[in-house]
Amino acid sequence: MKRFNKTILAVAVTLASSQAMAAGFQLNSQSATGVGRAFAGDAVIADNASVLSRNPAAMALFDEKQLSMGLTYADVEVSVKDVYIDSALGQIHYGHVDDAAEAKIIPNFYYVSPVNDKLAYGVAMFSNFGTGTDTTPMSQQLVNGLPAPLDLLGKTEVTTLNFNLSASYRFNDHFSVGAGVDVIYGQGTLTRGGLVPTQAGPAQQDLVDVDADGVAFGGIVGAVYEINADHRFGMSYRFSPDFKATGDIDMYNPAAGANVAFDEINIPMPDIFQVAGFHQLTEKFALHYTAQLTTWGDFKEITVNDGVIPGMPTTIPEASLKTYAWDDSWLFSIGGTYTLNQDWTVRAGYMFDQGVVGEVSSISIPDSDRQWFTAGATYNLGKHASLDFGIAVIRGEDVDLIEHSAITGGLPIGPDTRMVHATTRSNATYYSMQYNYKF
Repeated sequence: MKRFNKTILAVAVTLASSQAMAAGFQLNSQSATGVGRAFAGDAVIADNASVLSRNPAAMALFDEKQLSMGLTYADVEVSVKDVYIDSALGQIHYGHVDDAAEAKIIPNFYYVSPVNDKLAYGVAMFSNFGTGTDTTPMSQQLVNGLPAPLDLLGKTEVTTLNFNLSASYRFNDHFSVGAGVDVIYGQGTLTRGGLVPTQAGPAQQDLVDVDADGVAFGGIVGAVYEINADHRFGMSYRFSPDFKATGDIDMYNPAAGANVAFDEINIPMPDIFQVAGFHQLTEKFALHYTAQLTTWGDFKEITVNDGVIPGMPTTIPEASLKTYAWDDSWLFSIGGTYTLNQDWTVRAGYMFDQGVVGEVSSISIPDSDRQWFTAGATYNLGKHASLDFGIAVIRGEDVDLIEHSAITGGLPIGPDTRMVHATTRSNATYYSMQYNYKF
């Protein structure tokens, strides 16, 4: 094929620009203690200030000021393999990417301060959402002179950071409530494109180039019910905003036959509801658990606003990039904590984390059900300070998917070329460390 069909390119852009977040991108990395117990009971245990990331009402359980801060190193393994289309020429294979994700360092910081025996406040910094994959190598090739499904391939990166201010109030010995405000900073990068055949030879064609950031506001409410000092329950609901980001948002518009520069991208974020329990069964051993619902069903559509075509008076007030078919997802975790002696406490946990993808799968950000196997420990440095360590081994599943590409679908080599087949898998290992201080 000596000349690439520009009509195919135009039709493909809507698909390409929609892959920014084509799978669940929630993080569970807010503390080393949480990592070590698979976040089982994290909304009510309150063994350090990091409970603020899960339930502000649990600050009522503190009787002294506490500080926690730490880092989680997320070693993410994403593979995309057996990528091919069926055609009249037989199967056309595009290769694989074994290391489609990069490792990340995720920080956190928490401070809780009781004002009196009724009121407490806290501040926090942590992240609830983030992801990153790069399948660009598969788009930088022509196979038998034909382009790859470059509308599905490229770099996708999303980063968010929560700054939280919360307060709690204790009504009596059994019941406490809390609420907080989230200031959320988000940044995203998305590229789609690759090599296409032209009369002059292979040439780079960029379909989508997005680099945007923004600030949004959310909130959280929570409650704690204490049966007694050894048995308690907690629950919280985090309200996430419809996130608006501005920056460089460029994509090809098939109707105009030109690139359109948009000023704003709108991304609906899911809410998070969780319930947790804690039970000190013996002097040394405690059992804890969590059930959490994330409303990924709210993540229905990504839109862009305020588009202009450079050098032309044409404006595009709003455009829809993608309608999704995601499902709400649950995670369930259970864990145990055992006090060895006055210096050491150990913990372990298991989590089943349900995938979010329903009818629509994606090559760019693989998703599946995941299992977490975790362990951790706390070492008391003295009366006031301690160190937490946690490790989580996270295993996903092989997913055989079919995603539609307008690039390959327009090739005159068979009726089924738009269906791109692939097998994806996402695993990870989290290493986390945290410092705690009681004032």
